[in-house]
Amino acid sequence: MTGLLTDSGNAAQPRVAFFGSPAFAVPVLDAIRAEFEVVLVVAQPDKPVGRGLKLTPPPVAAHAAALGLPLAQPRKLRGNAAFEAQLRGCGADVAVTCAYGKILPGSLLAVPRLGFLNTHTSLLPAYRGAAPIQWALIRGEMVTGTTIMQTDEGMDTGPLLLQEPLPIAPDWTALELADALATQAARLIVSALHGLADLVPTAQDETQATHAPLLVKEDGFVRWPESAQAVVNRFRGVAAWPQTTAFVGGSRLKLAGLSVAEAGESGGQSGGEAGQILRAEDDALIVACGVGAVRVQSVQPEARKPQPAAQWWQAQGQPRFDLWEPAHP
Repeated sequence: MTGLLTDSGNAAQPRVAFFGSPAFAVPVLDAIRAEFEVVLVVAQPDKPVGRGLKLTPPPVAAHAAALGLPLAQPRKLRGNAAFEAQLRGCGADVAVTCAYGKILPGSLLAVPRLGFLNTHTSLLPAYRGAAPIQWALIRGEMVTGTTIMQTDEGMDTGPLLLQEPLPIAPDWTALELADALATQAARLIVSALHGLADLVPTAQDETQATHAPLLVKEDGFVRWPESAQAVVNRFRGVAAWPQTTAFVGGSRLKLAGLSVAEAGESGGQSGGEAGQILRAEDDALIVACGVGAVRVQSVQPEARKPQPAAQWWQAQGQPRFDLWEPAHP
């Protein structure tokens, strides 16, 4: 097998078009820009943000504009002849995508002579899709990593070029894990761009593929009948969005600072029914799960500020949490 670079040209210093949108992609762009010429940055269009619905550029677009880099924000890609001409005209040898957020049509993939490379925050073929960081935590993985792959028209189905594992610290939420993966992705994509001539594409094993769909609000709802560890894993995975929500008397309550209670704190597996608040301890609450219990440090009722969980519980007459289960597990 031969490396990715199959035609003549300078493999060591390719000109790069960068496709990315969220804050996660900014350090990846900066790492590339430090060693290669970035001839075009492509981000999603500005979107209304906040109560005033002010049109706001995505972080990559704002960063590129501040740096004076050429910037495009096409509303659609498929059938967009003007944008295809812009990409062709920028002179990019290779394009890099990092959390761009759109599927690329085949007509665009064929424009750069060395194709597109994608940075994906999982060890593919595991966790293909929009939310690999979040689902790796929700499902209790202890190791994840970064993959550099050739982009094709599928959802993270292209050949693998580089992979590196990353152990997940037990107290990391999606926020800390994203920071660690952004640093790893920045380093790996620079390595891949320097070594294009030597990279050997390897097909993914379809039998090992798993999926990480975009999160919805219900993914943040607590499932008290699950184990305490599963409840905490979900809290870690949804920490950025939609965050953790429980229900009391039908009203929503945001929870923060969740951790697995020690066996002595929970009173053992039979310490109470799932969702039952066993007791207050300092400012926290100990809440029974299907197996074990969790410690909840703070709560935020709707339209109110966060407060110590024990303080809220005592003021509300010591209620218990409602049980909520998904309609389709």
